[in-house]
Amino acid sequence: MDSSRRTFLMAGAAAASRTMFSQSADLAALTVKRASEMLRARSVSPVDLTEACLKRIEKYDSSIHAFITVTAEQAMAEARAIEAEQHKGHWRGPLHGIPIALKDNIDTAGIRTTAASELFKDRVPTADAEVERRLKQAGAILVGKLNMHEFAYGTTSTVTYFGAVHNPWARDHIVGGSSGGSAAAIAADLALATLGTDTAGSVRIPSSYCGATGLKPTYGRVSIRGVIPLSWSLDHVGPICKTAEDAAILLNAIAGYDPLDPTTVNAPVADYTRAMKMPVSKLRLGIPRAPFFNSLDPEVEKSVGAAIEALRKMTASIADVQFPTSTVQGQILGPEAYAYHSKWIAESPELYQGQTRAILQRSADTKAGAYAAALHELAIERRQIASFFANIDLLITPTMPNAAATIEESAKQNTASVRNTSPFDVFGLPAISVPCGFSSAGLPIGLQIAGAPFAEATVLALAHAYQQATDWGTRRPAL
Repeated sequence: MDSSRRTFLMAGAAAASRTMFSQSADLAALTVKRASEMLRARSVSPVDLTEACLKRIEKYDSSIHAFITVTAEQAMAEARAIEAEQHKGHWRGPLHGIPIALKDNIDTAGIRTTAASELFKDRVPTADAEVERRLKQAGAILVGKLNMHEFAYGTTSTVTYFGAVHNPWARDHIVGGSSGGSAAAIAADLALATLGTDTAGSVRIPSSYCGATGLKPTYGRVSIRGVIPLSWSLDHVGPICKTAEDAAILLNAIAGYDPLDPTTVNAPVADYTRAMKMPVSKLRLGIPRAPFFNSLDPEVEKSVGAAIEALRKMTASIADVQFPTSTVQGQILGPEAYAYHSKWIAESPELYQGQTRAILQRSADTKAGAYAAALHELAIERRQIASFFANIDLLITPTMPNAAATIEESAKQNTASVRNTSPFDVFGLPAISVPCGFSSAGLPIGLQIAGAPFAEATVLALAHAYQQATDWGTRRPAL
C-alpha cells in the first residue's frame, strides 16, 4: 500500500473515532491529561475540542458570566493550524491543541484585556504576557478572556463592569475572587484549563467555592510580566484546572525565569508531572490550628477533618504546628495598588466600580516610610520562612472557613475572607486548593495544601494522591 493511501485511511479511521467519541461523551469535560492522550492518539482533534468548549460557552455562559471576551473565530483558526502541525508530525507537547482561557488581567496581543473595568473596556494590548507567550508556544488554544473582580481587588467577582460571575453550582451564590471567571469556567467545563492571579488568595478562593483545583506557585516561580498588577510584591500567576495533574502540566509550561521580569528567580524548573509518581508515605504534615481552623462552618470542619484522616493514612505523620504571623500585607498591597492607579483614579474616578474606587482612595495618603519598612520586613520574612519547614514537609488547612455565600449576602458584608489564603502570598509559598467535600446545600468545600519555597512538586504530589483516593474533584454541577 502506498504511503498516501495509508495516510488517507488512517485519517479516515481517526475521523470516525472522533465522531464516535463525540457522540458518547462531552469533550469539554475531559481533563487536560486525558484530552492530550486522545489528541496524541488522534482519536480526537484540536478542532473537536475547541468546538466543544465554544458550544458550551454559547449554551451556558449567559447565566454564569465567566467570560468577558470569547475569541471563537481566532480559536478555531488556531485549532486548525495546530491540527495541521500534528498532521505534519509536529507535536509540541501535552498542551498541543488544548483549549484554555485566561483571566482578563493577563495581556493578550490584539485581544482586549480589561481587568473587568470600564476604565479599560477598550484596552487592546500589543504584546502577550509572558505566561500567554509560553502557553502559545506549548500549543494551547485561547478560547477567551475571563471575568473577574475589578482589577483583582476583591474576593467575590461580583464587582465587575461586565456583570457578576455566578457560581455554576448555585447561580445565586458567589464564585469567590478575584479569579472568579477562571474557576467558574472550569466548574462548568467551558475550557479545559485556565490561568488566574493570586495576591491574597485569588486563585484558591474561587477554586474552593467552585470545586476546582487551583495552584499558587512560589513567588518568583512564574513571570507576572504583562499582567495588570494589583501588588507587584505579592502578585502570583497560577493554573486553575480540574486536577492536580492538569495543574502540573500547566505549571510546566509557564514556570521559569523571565529575564525581563525582576520578580522571577533564576532557579531550575522541575518536571512537575513527575510529582504524580512521587511517593507520599514519608511526608510529614503540619496542622496550623490557629487561626486557620478558627470559627469554621461546621460543614467545612467536618469535610476538612475527614480529609485530614484520609491524609493521615497515606503519609508518615501529622502534628499540630504554629505558623508564623505577619502584619505587612496591608502596608504593601494598598500602596502598590494605588501607585499603579494614581493617575487614573485622579482623572477618571467615575470609571471605577464604587467599591474599587473607595478602597484605592483609602491608600492615597500612605506614608513612604511605612511602606519602605514593610517591604524590608517582607524580604526578611520570606528569607526566614524556609527554616519553618525543617521538621515538616507540608501544611494542611481549610482553604476557606465557609462555603460560598449568596450574592445578596456578599453585597452586605465581606463573606469571602482571605484569612486562610493570604499568609501564603505574604511568605511567597506554594499552595493549592483541592475539593474535599460539599455542604448540605451542594456547594463545594476546599482543602489547602502548602509547602516550602519552590516545593511545588511536593504540594502537587500530595494533592494528586488525595485526589486519587477520593472522588470530590470528579463531580460536576448540573447546568
